[in-house]
Amino acid sequence: MDNWFSSDTQFHHLYPPSIQQLARRHWTPLDVAQQAAQFLVPKDGVRVLDIGSGVGKFCLGAAYYKPNAFFYGVEQRKELVEHADAAKNVLGLSNVSFIHGNFTKLSLRRYDHFYFYNSFYENVKGTPKIDYKVSFSETLYNYYNRCLFKLLEEMPPGTRVVTRCSWEDKIPPSYRMVNSDFDSMLKFHIKV
Repeated sequence: MDNWFSSDTQFHHLYPPSIQQLARRHWTPLDVAQQAAQFLVPKDGVRVLDIGSGVGKFCLGAAYYKPNAFFYGVEQRKELVEHADAAKNVLGLSNVSFIHGNFTKLSLRRYDHFYFYNSFYENVKGTPKIDYKVSFSETLYNYYNRCLFKLLEEMPPGTRVVTRCSWEDKIPPSYRMVNSDFDSMLKFHIKV
């Protein structure tokens, strides 16, 4: 299994060419997944949710780097969840699971910490899309951001969130940014 994690290029061979072509723009690099997982897993047994997990690259990488934690990805595109599950089966990871659905239908209280790679941004007009199998609109973009803001606000103190390519105003003010990396594109927050 270690060979799959030797580079992003090698990892992308878990997916068909059509998915590999999307990797640079839409999937989390392995070094980012490793650093995010380090922050999101302060102790064994925590449950981390990736909101908008795509083909599962963050969850799979994080599960590999942190085998004593559990990683869940929620994704509204069924085909992407199927690719994530197929990659998980090849890797043989038992601490990762994927959910086909919309994060607004989940109880975030089932999870301890969160990863968010600005999965709502596709709703902004003129932005690159993964595909056109879901609806896009500025209204959805605003709705999803409001929902995430509200759900994170309801989480207990100590909740950790890592954001990638996201604006700070999308995170409630009750969270303090404690670090950033990768030219401030990766931000680490803790609820106080």
